[in-house]
Amino acid sequence: MKNRLLLLAITAIIITSCSPKVKPLASRYAATNKVYTEHADSLSKVLLAENPAMLTDSLGRPISSEWVGTVNFNLRKPNYVVIHYTAQDSLAQTIKTFTLVRPQVSAHYVISKDGTVVHMLNDYMRAWHAGVGKWGSISDMNSCSIGIELDNKGNEPFAPAQISSLLALLAKLKKDYNIPTANFIGHGDVAPGRKPDPGIRFPWELLASRGFGYYSDMIIVSAPANFDSATALRLIGYDTRNLPAAIGAFKRHFVQREESTRLTQFDLDVLYNVYQKY
Repeated sequence: MKNRLLLLAITAIIITSCSPKVKPLASRYAATNKVYTEHADSLSKVLLAENPAMLTDSLGRPISSEWVGTVNFNLRKPNYVVIHYTAQDSLAQTIKTFTLVRPQVSAHYVISKDGTVVHMLNDYMRAWHAGVGKWGSISDMNSCSIGIELDNKGNEPFAPAQISSLLALLAKLKKDYNIPTANFIGHGDVAPGRKPDPGIRFPWELLASRGFGYYSDMIIVSAPANFDSATALRLIGYDTRNLPAAIGAFKRHFVQREESTRLTQFDLDVLYNVYQKY
């Protein structure tokens, strides 16, 4: 019996030692990490340049200019968080997409179904995640936001471990950059009619209970008869130039029951409740 147990133990050791070991992401993407470092270095040289403005007047004559560095400055910090779903098959597929030049897309963070958080870009740098869109008066969300991608195809529930990691990450970002509660939004909010993510399955109510975005109260006061829904949507931040698209985006985020572009009385009551928080 002892010999048999010893044989089994030796066999297990041999099998384990011969099994291929999964390399950490940093090792598997050493080549793209090198490109990242080189690109970051080139950007740092731009930041460190001390060149006076080279200007000319209307007659083409040079205008006298000099460089004198101020002592009062810091990095521009992100002021919004935009949440997405990847609409891809796996974390590996998304990371591959974000490490190829051709797609021209990226995000600061990607969170897998098992809760693993992959940080892909320094928070102070500008990722290419929001694209064409508008929120309030901001028409370039990439320049003022952090993009977070959740590994999800868009037609499935979000994994508990994934949401747990997201909440931890949002808490850190809110603390680090003093991001206002109202400024945690979805891709579909800033690009109504073009993007639906993170979709009607995303737990916005849970996030709001932790201080990441707003949501309607349990007890909803009915909207008054003269309630201007279009103005309310605009005051929240939605681009109402395409009003049906804005309504659809609002309903995906705050009603999460249907993806129509018509406001029912219940939808109006929710909208009235929500807009008063902004």
